[in-house]
Amino acid sequence: QVQLLESGGGLVQAGESLRLSCVASGRTFSKNPMAWFRHTPGKARAFVGAINWNGETTFYADSVKGRFTISRDSAENTLYLQMNGLRPEDTAVYSCAARGSRLYAGSAYRPEEYDYWGQGTQVTVSS
Repeated sequence: QVQLLESGGGLVQAGESLRLSCVASGRTFSKNPMAWFRHTPGKARAFVGAINWNGETTFYADSVKGRFTISRDSAENTLYLQMNGLRPEDTAVYSCAARGSRLYAGSAYRPEEYDYWGQGTQVTVSS
């Protein structure tokens, strides 16, 4: 059974940093695209960042560019999201996602591109 387990969320003040982790089990995603999305009540799930199958290309939402960095450790089957300069509007449940195949069919920004999802970890940023 494939599982994606996120950790690293918490309550921080504006300007502080957090590092989220997503550990995959049940299969390897070392050569598959992976991504982070976030969700707040009453809003649609929003793309945060993605990394392609070989880790050479990353994608970011405009709202997090320059503040967040996505990376992966293929040997550990783990995805990371380093979040610096956090803002209250970054408050959300952050979920990782993985694509079952190596290449995107369309855009990395679309949740439909991803086949596996974690339950999420809560990030709360106070002002």
